[in-house]
Amino acid sequence: MPWWTATLATGAKSFIDHPLIGSRRLNEAGLHVTRVRAAHAMAARRRARVAPRVRAEDREAFARDGFVMRRNFLPPAVFARLHEGLAAWQGPCRDMVQGDAVTRRFALDPALLGAIPELRALSLHPEWQALIRYVSSFDVEPVSYVQTILARRGDGERTAQTDPQLRLHADAFQPSAKAWLFLDDVPEDEGPLTYVPGSHRLTEQRLAWEKRMSLAAPEAERLTARGSFRVQEDDLAEMGLPGPMRFAVPANTLVVADTFGFHARGPSVRPSRRTEIWAYSRGNPFVPAGMPDYAAAQAINSRRVNAYWKGRDLVSRWIGQPWQDVGPRNPFDAL
Repeated sequence: MPWWTATLATGAKSFIDHPLIGSRRLNEAGLHVTRVRAAHAMAARRRARVAPRVRAEDREAFARDGFVMRRNFLPPAVFARLHEGLAAWQGPCRDMVQGDAVTRRFALDPALLGAIPELRALSLHPEWQALIRYVSSFDVEPVSYVQTILARRGDGERTAQTDPQLRLHADAFQPSAKAWLFLDDVPEDEGPLTYVPGSHRLTEQRLAWEKRMSLAAPEAERLTARGSFRVQEDDLAEMGLPGPMRFAVPANTLVVADTFGFHARGPSVRPSRRTEIWAYSRGNPFVPAGMPDYAAAQAINSRRVNAYWKGRDLVSRWIGQPWQDVGPRNPFDAL
C-alpha cells in the first residue's frame, strides 16, 4: 500500500492496474478530481516559466483553443529540402496496426539526422522547441519521430472499437503536448487530425464529467479503463463544447496541441497516407519546474527511441511489443 500511495504523485492513470486510482470509494470522495486539479495547477506554474519564449498571439490562441497552428512554419526552400531528403531516404522503422490503419514511425536517430541536416535543424528550431514545451508545460526535450499514417490498409476492420484513434479522447488526466508538422497536404476526407477547440480547459463541467468517468472507467473499454477517456458527442454538448475541427491543411503546417483536449484521427473515405514530423511531451504532472533534462544531450536524445524499442523487444515475451520491426522503408511509401 505505501507503494501504491506514493505512485499517486506520478502520471499513473490506469483504473484497472492501480487499486487506489480505480477505487470507486476513493473516486466518489474525489480522488481523481483532486489529481486532475493538482496536475493542472502545477502545469500552469511550469508553463508560466516557458511563456516568455512564445509569441503573445500563440499564447492567446492556445488559451482559447488548446492548440497553436502555424502555416508555412519553415521557409519554403528549407521545407523543400527537408521533403526531398526524406523522399530519397530509406531506413529502419516500426509499425503498429490498429484496425485497418498502420502507424509507422522512424526514430530521429544519428543516421537519419546525419542524412538530412534540415531535420536536425528542425529538432533544434527555437519555436518548435518553445511551442512544444509551452503547450506540454514541461521544459524538457520532446520525443520526435518521422511518422506515417496509412489508413484503410490491409484486411483489418475499420471501426472505433478496432481502431481507437478514430474516437475522440483525452490522452491522460494531465496537460501534455503532441506536435505535427505535415509533410504533404492533408485532405479533409483522408484521416485528418481532429480536435475539439477549447476542450483543454478545466471547467466545472469538465470536472463533473471527469468524476463520472472515474466511477465508470474500471468497467469501460480498454483504453478508457487505462486512463485515456473516450468521449461521446452528447458529452461535448453537456460540457458546452463545440464539435471537432478537422485540420485539412497544406503541407508545411505545424499544429501543437494539448492532448488533455479531445482529439482523434478523422475518418478516411479511401486508402490514404499522411506523413509528418511528429513529437510528444508528457512528464510527471506533479513535479515543479527546473527538473534535470537528461535528454537535452544530443547523444542521449537521438538514441533513446531505439533503446526503448530494443528494450521492449527483450521483454516482449512478458509485456508484448506493439511496434513491429518491418525493415527499411521510406516515409512516403504507400505500405
